Amino acid sequence: MNNLELQKKAVEVRKGIITSVHSAKAGHPGGSLSAADIFTYLYFEEMNIDPANPKDENRDRFVLSKGHTAPGLYSALAHRGYFPVEDLLTLRHTGSYLQGHPDMKHIPGVDMSSGSLGQGLSCATGMALAAKLQNKEYRTYCLCGDGEIQEGQIWEAAMFAGFHKLDNLCVIVDNNNLQIDGTVEEVCSPYPLDKKFESFNFHVINIDGNDMEAIRQAFEEAKATKGMPTAIIAHTVKGKGVSFMEHQVGWHGKAPNDEECAIALEDLKKAGEALCQM
Repeated sequence: MNNLELQKKAVEVRKGIITSVHSAKAGHPGGSLSAADIFTYLYFEEMNIDPANPKDENRDRFVLSKGHTAPGLYSALAHRGYFPVEDLLTLRHTGSYLQGHPDMKHIPGVDMSSGSLGQGLSCATGMALAAKLQNKEYRTYCLCGDGEIQEGQIWEAAMFAGFHKLDNLCVIVDNNNLQIDGTVEEVCSPYPLDKKFESFNFHVINIDGNDMEAIRQAFEEAKATKGMPTAIIAHTVKGKGVSFMEHQVGWHGKAPNDEECAIALEDLKKAGEALCQM
């Protein structure tokens, strides 16, 4: 897909986030929206995957370490063809396979159950090491939150990945600078992120994480990097694409009501129409 097609697809992914969280009357829209462009690029352009064969042993792997942003992952998976888009409306409903956090046992396309913050990167490094030991070509991608990386286990995993030169591992930090209790700096600053990852022997790329061309160039650079893992620090906007959610910490974990949902979908409709004019 070219960048314009990917931008249009990202709008659809964002619509899925809004409708699913609204239907659930619970969930985490802010961080799902900030990472929507990354989800879209990974599933529609970057990763070697096949929705018809979600357990292919040679597929690329993805771990959503910040598992609470499952609405973003589910929307990308649904639009990619892993399960019906209509099922997004069952998010968090009793009996639905679309739980509040990713579940690898019941959701097609989910490679790791996650949501206990800090643990996902350890799982991803294990997958990357397994590929090396088995002489497999698949790559592993892991999306972390900037609040999440205040967890010590993240840095244990980073030390392990750097030491083992896991150049088939790509970590993406969704750096929207807001977590549940406020700004990342106010809660417990992990900055500077780039210098920290570099100290663990990572190749680091800083980008605008809501710019599709910047995302494309970063992932291409990551694939070309040999002898060390890559960390992409994606500077994003929390609530991206929905006017009243952008930069607002209150939308970290709150569902829109009927009126707010209508406004959000209208914002996204206009964004899609604008892209169709390009």
